[in-house]
Amino acid sequence: MSTSEPAPMTEPATQRAFETVLQHIESQILDGHLSVGDRLPAERDLALQLSVSRPAVREAIRTLEAQGVLASRVGSGARSGTHVISDRSQALGRLLRLQVALSQFPLDEVVVARIALERSSAQLAASPDADGPQLDEMESLLEAMEQTQNLDEFNSLDSRFHIAIARAGNNTLVGDLTQAVRESLRGPIMRAERSLDDWMGFRSQLCAEHQAIAEAIQAGDAPAAADCVEAHIRNAYAILPLTDPTGE
Repeated sequence: MSTSEPAPMTEPATQRAFETVLQHIESQILDGHLSVGDRLPAERDLALQLSVSRPAVREAIRTLEAQGVLASRVGSGARSGTHVISDRSQALGRLLRLQVALSQFPLDEVVVARIALERSSAQLAASPDADGPQLDEMESLLEAMEQTQNLDEFNSLDSRFHIAIARAGNNTLVGDLTQAVRESLRGPIMRAERSLDDWMGFRSQLCAEHQAIAEAIQAGDAPAAADCVEAHIRNAYAILPLTDPTGE
């Protein structure tokens, strides 16, 4: 029997080792030692530095990639390896979608959060500093919704309309959070709309309310824009048979 010790850093990743790597990378970012575009040490070097296994490093990196914090590329040169990125809205949307699907956030709470965010978005979009191209996009989407009678296409345009308003306010965090909340509700909204007996009537109501929101924003009337968007959301959810994924 050999007396030599097993090669280090090859055992399966344990929860503790995995968390050690996550905490290390997080602290490096929070302390300013890593920023967007920076490359992490090689997997082997990071494992040796933290005294953990390479599988633990890989698991931590995969987790942070899914969260939109890291991206890995194979090959050689400056663009290869694992780099810090910032994919905010995609990561937020993915996390919130899954948590809503698992009923960690009840739908009624998400709806209330959506109202609060979209009131803020509408007020910012109605300000003199609003982003002109996003307001143009809002108007284009409004016209496209008037023209389509396809439920799936309408729902996609509807989402883009609300996101364009959020982006027009030039507040990145409000925009990202609004998009994440909207995306988390996309599945339940689609299922509820498909169950309506009079979807065309519902569509006409949404178009009229969208028009009122857009007019208030273009007029620079922030209070009216906020009130219109809240009424729009509350009216829609009063009609849609939304349920939590558990059916409760």
